[in-house]
Amino acid sequence: MIPLGPQPPGHAQPDDERDDDLLTRAEASDYLARFHIRMKPATLARVWSVGGDGPPCRHIRGKPWYPRGALRTWAQSQQTNLRRSRREGSV
Repeated sequence: MIPLGPQPPGHAQPDDERDDDLLTRAEASDYLARFHIRMKPATLARVWSVGGDGPPCRHIRGKPWYPRGALRTWAQSQQTNLRRSRREGSV
């Protein structure tokens, strides 16, 4: 993880976790597991290379880095609201 710049105000995170930290694919994979999204580093690489709907990343000198805040935003966007089965109301 590479820390960059100050953390934006109003974010309740541990002192060692900042939105602008850059995570490796392995670290990004571990971080996404907190949101119940299981993606191996190889899956992150494949999703990026084929242009899938994966988390945003940036490349620095050819190496991929995932900003922690962007990972969190992406992970939260993958979750849906609670919903019922269509079958429950049609019986």
